[in-house]
Amino acid sequence: MSIKSACGFDCYDACKIVARVDEDGVKLDADNSHPYSNSALCRVLNQDMLKAPRITKPMVDGREVTMSEALDEVAKVLNSNSLLWRGSGNFGVIQQITDLLFAKLDSHTTKGTLCDGAGDAGVLEGRGVNKSLSPKQIAQADVVVVWGRNITVTNAHLMPYLEGKKLVVIDPVKTPIAKMAHLHLAIKPRMDYYLAIMLARFVFMDGCEDSTWCEEFASEYEEFYEYTREHRIKAILEEMGIDLAMMGQMVEFLRGQKVVFLVGNGVQKYSIGSYTLHAIDSLGAILGLFGKEGCGVDFISNSKLGFDNPFDVKTKKVHKVNTPFERFDTVLVQGGNPAESMPNGNRVREELSKVANLIYFGLYENETSRLSRIIIPAKNFLEKDDVRLSYGHHYIHKMNRVLECEYGISEYEFVKELFDRLGFDGLKSEDEYISSWLEQVLFDEDEMVSPAYEEIPYQNGFGEDGEDEFEFIDDFDDDFIDTKRFRKIRKRKAKVDDRLHLITPKPNNSINTQFNQHNQALFHPSLGYSDGDMVELSSEYGSVKFEVVLSEDVRADCVVIKANAKDVNLLTPDIISEYGDGACYQEVMLEHKSI
Repeated sequence: MSIKSACGFDCYDACKIVARVDEDGVKLDADNSHPYSNSALCRVLNQDMLKAPRITKPMVDGREVTMSEALDEVAKVLNSNSLLWRGSGNFGVIQQITDLLFAKLDSHTTKGTLCDGAGDAGVLEGRGVNKSLSPKQIAQADVVVVWGRNITVTNAHLMPYLEGKKLVVIDPVKTPIAKMAHLHLAIKPRMDYYLAIMLARFVFMDGCEDSTWCEEFASEYEEFYEYTREHRIKAILEEMGIDLAMMGQMVEFLRGQKVVFLVGNGVQKYSIGSYTLHAIDSLGAILGLFGKEGCGVDFISNSKLGFDNPFDVKTKKVHKVNTPFERFDTVLVQGGNPAESMPNGNRVREELSKVANLIYFGLYENETSRLSRIIIPAKNFLEKDDVRLSYGHHYIHKMNRVLECEYGISEYEFVKELFDRLGFDGLKSEDEYISSWLEQVLFDEDEMVSPAYEEIPYQNGFGEDGEDEFEFIDDFDDDFIDTKRFRKIRKRKAKVDDRLHLITPKPNNSINTQFNQHNQALFHPSLGYSDGDMVELSSEYGSVKFEVVLSEDVRADCVVIKANAKDVNLLTPDIISEYGDGACYQEVMLEHKSI
């Protein structure tokens, strides 16, 4: 028996799949009819998920109970001083249905994001609305600039669209995609804003701005040029680790070409993340890269754009980045692992351990489930119906139930059981909710697509009504780096700082903290360590021991620790980005010593 469905993992690709079920189990293949799946699925989906041991028994106070007894206990402890903390374990839209429950409770959910909040805020500053760039447009580009995005790991199904392009990669790490590039700019971490501004200034100086397009859609471009001139070239290039020749090469790639910028999360994991995306968008605007075939600036897009969301209800909010767990009697953790994935993990674990009623609703045992008083086993995305949107492309997928499971409960079933126990009304059937999403989609060559889909976005203008101009960045404030010192950096010797910038990219064998964990950190050989050494890394938030892996691909002022490394977030700050309520995982410098 073959059933078509889609992958629910937190990933750009959102693959459409074909599940073949027989007496031996299930085998997953890519849906070859789909224009984006490229006849392949990742190892995490096709192997790790199917083999990972599951939580199969509800638990209360360390003892096995029936599902009914566990839900009775959940109903007993939920109140107006409860909190829902939802992770990204499943990207199906029905996962949001728990918001309806907490709205009925007059209780709390979270605002902000551990992912792309700062970058999204920067996109909105310039464009007014964050529209998706179709892979069809990427395929028509002459030049693709991959900026802080390791496509072979995080977005592998995009690779065929890059074939035959001139490829530029901007990344502190020589990633696999950087090794394929015609030009790799290994800039210092956290300097992406400055590079975008410098490139814009060089474009103006070279006279290759698209003044005709700017006059119509971004008329304040000359004021933006004056803003770029406030930044000192020599000092900033020195700080970035880029010379004039490299800048000249980069401008050559941009001059008179159809260019697409593919911008990743890495550039915005800082307090200034919104400024960075706004600056990159401003560079794209003076080049006239919006509203044209084969051009664009692509960041994580708003997958819900254009949809009427039935789960968009009003609740009281607390920040997701630095959630004050200790304020609540009851905390429901759904599809996430905050004890491992949240920044400033020591604080998080301490506060979670003090919550009187910590409820874990998920698939796998992890650091959070081990702290929980109540455990509710969930169903995975092969065991229920749902709808999959994508932040990496415009296609929409119906997620059909592939398997029946004798244990676990779906998010819809969970909410319905609690509505019944608590005497709440107004919940519709699961089919009605799924239909409400699917009734809104459009079609493109027999595939469902977002109602906000435009073949060439921003053709007529910007803003929600498409009639506004692009707004250039005209202000920047940064407390982490004393920007005034750029004026003096060549006049005095800066104090040597042997601390390392932390870079936390996505792994290729895990989805965030799910499945495979490790304790390795990548260092440049010049730091004097040997493969297999143990090193203690520390920040003001904590210290962790890691095994050394040497790599020439890492800058000497950086340490690369992938996001699935155990305890890495004991080192990271729980500060919130200046705009966008985003996490700032990389806004930290680490001390290091051999042990």
